[in-house]
Amino acid sequence: MNSGTDIGIGAIQVVLPDARVAVEDLPEFAMLDATAADFARSSGVRTVGVFDETEQAPLAARACRELFEAHPGEPDVLLMVAPRAPDVLLGSDACRVQSEAKLNSAFPFTVEGLGCTGSSTAWALARDLLIADPGREQIVIAHASRPTGVDRIRFPVTVVGDGAFAMTMVRGGRPVLRAHREQADGSFNDLFRVEYKETTWYEWREVCQDPSRYRFQLATLSSRRLGAMVEQVLADAGVGRDRIKTTLMQNVTASAYDFYTSLLGLPIHPVCGRNLAEYGHLGAADVVLNLDALLASGELDRGDLVLVLNNSPVAAWAVTLWEV
Repeated sequence: MNSGTDIGIGAIQVVLPDARVAVEDLPEFAMLDATAADFARSSGVRTVGVFDETEQAPLAARACRELFEAHPGEPDVLLMVAPRAPDVLLGSDACRVQSEAKLNSAFPFTVEGLGCTGSSTAWALARDLLIADPGREQIVIAHASRPTGVDRIRFPVTVVGDGAFAMTMVRGGRPVLRAHREQADGSFNDLFRVEYKETTWYEWREVCQDPSRYRFQLATLSSRRLGAMVEQVLADAGVGRDRIKTTLMQNVTASAYDFYTSLLGLPIHPVCGRNLAEYGHLGAADVVLNLDALLASGELDRGDLVLVLNNSPVAAWAVTLWEV
């Protein structure tokens, strides 16, 4: 996807907890077997942020309210990136966010089923919605991350913290979304699951059906897919690797940064590791948190190119090229 239309980010608001809990102080840590405990210790996560709130939609609505208090506007569409589990069944979390954030002009709907990659899909979809209808002025994207059930340690994946974001996509925004590619492999749809229908929420436990399939087959497939997609995105934008100023990705484990740096020959910016260590994995919010922190750092100049990688255990991948 590439176009001469300059559509980019209007504003970003990230909501993070003040309270932090060390990984080894999490209630479930004492119940882990030796392998899972070693994984948690070596994940690169030192602490996770914890909110008192028990539901995700109010956190996403808070992010929206704070964004529009700082940057007034009337969005045409609200894209809710779905959490790991909805707050309500049969109801609508997206409509709840619209109501609680008082975004009455925005038509709400949800991008669901893609895990962490949902945020990248949402900003590409927002761009397409603005191109498709010149009458639209602004799309807001929102997401809140909390663990499914009470456990935050997702062996063999990561350690989950709390957080939320809202961001707008507008004409003339910066950074400009220059190129984007995404893919998925539906055969991994049930690699992770929670049996929830016959248990109460505090008994929910996430189960990896086949840890070796996650660690080896999915990792190998992800390396091939992302490697090819990077080349496609650069070709779409008509730029070479030498033009990339830096690369960001989601925060899962510290070892993932080394893996993708070695695989792609593109060093992952240290801001990712710093946020992983302090806040843990924030689901679809990771790449937004990292991009926002990088933009605020003052390291980038106008025209610099930033590559953002995103993937998830449901086997969805996205690569986005942003121009500052």
